[in-house]
Amino acid sequence: MLGPVILAASRSDRMRRLISAAPVTKQVVDRFIPGETVDDVVPIVEELTAGGLELTMDVVGEDITTPEQAAAARDAYLTLIDRLAELELGERVEMSVKLSMFGQALEAGHELALANVRPVVEAAAAIGTTVTLDAEDHTTLDSMFAIHEELRKDFPQTGCVIQAYLFRTEADARRLAASGSRVRLVKGAYKEPAEVAYQQKHEIDKAYVRILRTLMEGEGYPMIGSHDPRLISIGQELARKAGRKLDEYEFQMLYGIRSDEHLRLAAEGHRMRVYTAYGTDWYGYFMRRLAEKPANLRFFARSMLTRG
Repeated sequence: MLGPVILAASRSDRMRRLISAAPVTKQVVDRFIPGETVDDVVPIVEELTAGGLELTMDVVGEDITTPEQAAAARDAYLTLIDRLAELELGERVEMSVKLSMFGQALEAGHELALANVRPVVEAAAAIGTTVTLDAEDHTTLDSMFAIHEELRKDFPQTGCVIQAYLFRTEADARRLAASGSRVRLVKGAYKEPAEVAYQQKHEIDKAYVRILRTLMEGEGYPMIGSHDPRLISIGQELARKAGRKLDEYEFQMLYGIRSDEHLRLAAEGHRMRVYTAYGTDWYGYFMRRLAEKPANLRFFARSMLTRG
């Protein structure tokens, strides 16, 4: 399986330098990451929202090593929120954040990440939107869920992400499927050991369906993070059986992947949110996109060969 190999490469400084230096890389990266600055992505935000889509914005760059970098990440999100306020798009665009980018892995990282993310959540609420806490590798999740619980005391609309490939997630889903919660379910995109995670695709898919059923039958707001046509169809059927209206759940997909499906679901009346990342430190995000789906890797390899 190439996925684990690619995920290991995402942590390799040597591979980072090699791939970043390849002349074709930026052209391919642009498929998934439409810009490096807020100014770069504003036209994309306007285009997608005008087409009936909603967005969640991610400023990439979780591999920080100093408190100053964590503060800079906080400020980057605050700048984004200011621009969304100017565009009057607060109700159509939310933020996704990785707590590692806010200092979670540093000394006293839990408290530092909470202190950095709170102003972002406050600013988002002030313009009528919210923040979703992305899930990272399994060692960070207890801290993430604790911060999520703390933020929801003042900002109950704060969302979180759970990953179907982890054994713990079915129990997490039962706990989170409560009134007012917002939960995005994804398969998972980190290299996890067999002691904590399913390793085979069919096992992950089965877990995804079980967990999604729990969310749909609960009292919260499920967010279906998948490009898999079969899982999308199952999600629609589970929502119907649970008696959910179209505005009581949503689909989420990555920018640059199955864009025609984004528009199809929106045209059918579904809430369809596009996960749109931008920033200069794109390497880790890009490599996870390659690992998630063989077609993404083939696209990259073909581009390297034809343009290199």
